[in-house]
Amino acid sequence: MFKLVRSLLFLMSAEKAHHVTLSLLSFLIAIPGIGGLIRAIYRNNKQQPVKAFGIEFPNKAGLAAGFDKNAKYLKVMQALGFGHVEIGTVTPLPQAGNELPRLFRLIEDEAIINRMGFNNDGVEVIVERLKSRPKGLIVGGNIGKNKVTPNENAIDDYKICFDKLYPYVDYFTVNVSSPNTPGLRELQDKKPLMEILNALIEIRKTKVAQGQLHLPILLKIAPDLTNEQLDDIVSLTLETGIDGIVATNTTISREGLKASKATVEAIGMGGLSGKPVMQRSTEVLGYLNERLQGKVELIGVGGILNAADAAEKFKHGAVLVQVYSGFIYEGPALVKKIS
Repeated sequence: MFKLVRSLLFLMSAEKAHHVTLSLLSFLIAIPGIGGLIRAIYRNNKQQPVKAFGIEFPNKAGLAAGFDKNAKYLKVMQALGFGHVEIGTVTPLPQAGNELPRLFRLIEDEAIINRMGFNNDGVEVIVERLKSRPKGLIVGGNIGKNKVTPNENAIDDYKICFDKLYPYVDYFTVNVSSPNTPGLRELQDKKPLMEILNALIEIRKTKVAQGQLHLPILLKIAPDLTNEQLDDIVSLTLETGIDGIVATNTTISREGLKASKATVEAIGMGGLSGKPVMQRSTEVLGYLNERLQGKVELIGVGGILNAADAAEKFKHGAVLVQVYSGFIYEGPALVKKIS
């Protein structure tokens, strides 16, 4: 049944299909009988809660950032069985993102290329939505900088988002690894990244002193880092005392694709996700796990299209996993299998 629905959706442009699907699911979930049926089919009654970053997650399966950028579909994702949803990337000011088209399928590779460009409604609007977030779902806030903000002022954007979202999310992920905001990946260098993370830790100390919860701070990294750069990430993680790493974001590599060179070149720039990134993403995960020796918990993301892929992430040190492309290609049954 899902394959039939998917084939119809794949007749549309990728971004249009995304919005049509989520709008339809929102409508169906709101109908008591149908909503209950969807929950009964896709939510796993045998799911095992897992403790990570000091938080109890309903299960190990999460939705990666970029899918529900604006926290509009949290009830839908909970009904489909996700234990946590990472919203965003959220920026201080709303921004339209890059020009259309900016989301592309490579069906033969079970992959997606996107150059969305942090399109989102801005932190103020998203905070208002989060005030009515569903109970029982863990929500992470993935935060970044506005495109117009120069890197030397990026720290201010991260501080704004962190401060405003703090009462309404369960953890934070600092995104310095998207390839779709010019210059953003330069913030993965040790010095600017250390400054950003230390600034957020100081804000957290103030929040805790005021009686608010101690929220975990995670860092999302690219799969394109060298081992030397990963060693810097390990050192920085231990020095700052952040709580975890999300490994990994999309890749700028185009190696090993089944799609023709002409097709890939016609699509152009963007981050590649899905099956082709599985191997490298898992290598990065395993490398970090080996170097960190269990001192910091990890979330595995990248190329998960079945339960075996998720198991491979757990084998290489992940305590939780997140899906995006796999959810598009395999549907909500994938979430149930993982959880």
